[in-house]
Amino acid sequence: MTLAPSELILNKDRSIYHLHLLPEQIADTIITVGDPDRVESVTKHFDTIEFSTQKREFKTQTGSFKGKRLTVISTGIGTDNIDIVLNELDALANIDFETRSIKKELISLNIIRLGTSGSIQQQIPVDSILISKKALGFDALLHFYKNESLRDLAFENAFVEHTNWSPEKSKPYCISANQELFKHFKEENIFSGITATNIGFYGPQGRKLRLKTQDTQMNKKLESFSYSGESITNLEMETSGIYGLSLLLGHKAISINAILANRTKETFSKNPSKIVEDMIVWALDRIAIL
Repeated sequence: MTLAPSELILNKDRSIYHLHLLPEQIADTIITVGDPDRVESVTKHFDTIEFSTQKREFKTQTGSFKGKRLTVISTGIGTDNIDIVLNELDALANIDFETRSIKKELISLNIIRLGTSGSIQQQIPVDSILISKKALGFDALLHFYKNESLRDLAFENAFVEHTNWSPEKSKPYCISANQELFKHFKEENIFSGITATNIGFYGPQGRKLRLKTQDTQMNKKLESFSYSGESITNLEMETSGIYGLSLLLGHKAISINAILANRTKETFSKNPSKIVEDMIVWALDRIAIL
């Protein structure tokens, strides 16, 4: 099947449309960060940098760390951007741009999110690191793709019942991390749990400035929910999209979170840049031996 110009959009230099990358410019292991400025917070630790580009919020650098070729790319905030980044990274790996056809032998990428997040459980303090064992998406992205066989429907239904979820909102979807990557990164001093991916930063995460929220008890419901011994531990804005699209496309994904806030205790890190740096250094050492 030949992909039409309206579906696979390439720039004049044959690079993929939004990311402005050519297939040879990405590695098989890719680190995603939200903030474009955080790309260099990661790559400053690299031994070499072979390539760098930026288009809009999508900044990319590819280089080597302890002999391992890595790509770091910024996604911006939200699963709408994740839809662009994941689909275009997959196209770079698995579509022949000359023939505009899907390759017969597909490449599975390792996709590792290094992001920030807020805890909703008392026992998960600020300045800690948490790995997302599962993601519960409130964002609706995965509902635009065929996904039923990948989701934990029992978990979703229990959550909807517990929270009396409004039918005017999209149904939450639950997706697991890649187990191989989860086992590789999990350590005794690293928290793990279920990450709720929100569609926004303020109302969707229960923050009140001048607007009232539809459900004033939502965060308390999230905190108190438990299913088969698993609880929702933290809130952020990308993980469910990364997990869902990676699983659909045949890639391996893991989300690692620096906890900057504890919403239950209403506290925020006094030195957020330090825990982010600690997370980056720790994760890079683990990625080097992946």
